[in-house]
Amino acid sequence: MKIAVSGASGLIGGALLPALRADGHDVLVMVRRTPRTADEHRWDPQHRRIDPGLLTDVDAVINLGGTPIRPRPFTAGYKAQLLSSRVDATTTLSEALAAVAAADRSRPRVLLSASAVGYYGDTGSRTVTEEDPAGSDFLAQVCAQWEAATAPAEEAGVRVVRMRTGLVLDRKAMLMQVLGTVFRLGLGGRIGSGRQYWPWISLADEVGAMRHLLTADVSGAVNLTGPEPATNAEFTQELARQVHRPAALPVPAFAVRLGLGEFGRSSVLAGQRAVPTRLEESGYRFTHPDLASALAAATTR
Repeated sequence: MKIAVSGASGLIGGALLPALRADGHDVLVMVRRTPRTADEHRWDPQHRRIDPGLLTDVDAVINLGGTPIRPRPFTAGYKAQLLSSRVDATTTLSEALAAVAAADRSRPRVLLSASAVGYYGDTGSRTVTEEDPAGSDFLAQVCAQWEAATAPAEEAGVRVVRMRTGLVLDRKAMLMQVLGTVFRLGLGGRIGSGRQYWPWISLADEVGAMRHLLTADVSGAVNLTGPEPATNAEFTQELARQVHRPAALPVPAFAVRLGLGEFGRSSVLAGQRAVPTRLEESGYRFTHPDLASALAAATTR
């Protein structure tokens, strides 16, 4: 297949590109800067500009673009950036893919577009599948608009998969770098009540799921999460076990709210017990089906 990938400079893209090439695919990398290699092609998602011929002979587009969500105050400007970076990139790609699909309906095409389990908002201990509705908080509404931007491609007959990803576990992931350091120093513990669910997935399975979804007979929303979501208390206890340190210093909820504001409330103290129902039904088999194996891989130096 010929596959275009946007947002390839991040953690997931950095693992995905070599995997796709190893599978024998022809990979076209979409960048916002000046291209440095023959397989890089410039586009301008902020102003919704793309070479109309860029996707003509492409079989699949994997859209990973979007400003990273960081543990920082959710100012009005930062919120606008989080939303526009996702919607602009997805709209640009979706409309361009719709145009080439309309011009040549003989070639089946697929759009794998990133989203997040934050789509559901804080769901407490209730198990969440792809059939559940969107939440009402800011990040949930960002995800809802992000996913809605794929509509032009879907309406043009492109198979669209909206990938609702959980916490990606890898030693290079910011979450693991921060928590790994804290726990190795013996300063870790549950966060808040510890009852909030953290829907995790290993980086190997995040990439594996995308490779699977390129050809699987599935469309619509797909949760990219491990099959056994864990509470924060379970997550931190297992992380402590992996690094051979106690999890004896809990972080009170008020400190998280005070230090991280809306980010802390929606991304740290809240959670989703999301399960990968559609991914498993489509035949995907996990490399790391349990938290212990995923954290073992993510804490290996």
